[in-house]
Amino acid sequence: MTAARSLLLAGLTGALAACGGSPEPAPPAMPKPPVAAPAPAPTDPATALKPPAAPAIPDVTGPDIPKYEIKGRRDPFETLDVKDGVVASSLGAAKLTGIVRSSSATLALVETPEGLGYILRPGDTLGDGRLLEIGSDSVVFQMTPKPGAPSNRVVLKLATN
Repeated sequence: MTAARSLLLAGLTGALAACGGSPEPAPPAMPKPPVAAPAPAPTDPATALKPPAAPAIPDVTGPDIPKYEIKGRRDPFETLDVKDGVVASSLGAAKLTGIVRSSSATLALVETPEGLGYILRPGDTLGDGRLLEIGSDSVVFQMTPKPGAPSNRVVLKLATN
């Protein structure tokens, strides 16, 4: 009977192989858990609280940085100070060179002693004065009063040739 058994066993194995069957596959292998990085070595608590060192700042006083030389010119970074009386006298010395009238606006053409021309309308300022009104042949400026001084007016008349 052993021969019959072996024959039966061989037949079953052959039948299984013909059907595409195979012995049961082994279960998939379980992936290994990742290995954790080693813990950092303990540090001194005083150094652990310090921030990282800042990068070094380059020296800016080197020879290739240009320096501003005044050479008799006004320093462009210095504030301009107006001395008392200079603006008032320059406004008093200004000339009214023309008056322009249109249906929508009236403009005054004023030239300062320095030769600068301005086109002004009522409410505009020139120096310490504010243009109050434009007449037919004159303009009236009100000067900003100094503390304790009464306000004064400057009238410029149109120059006639």
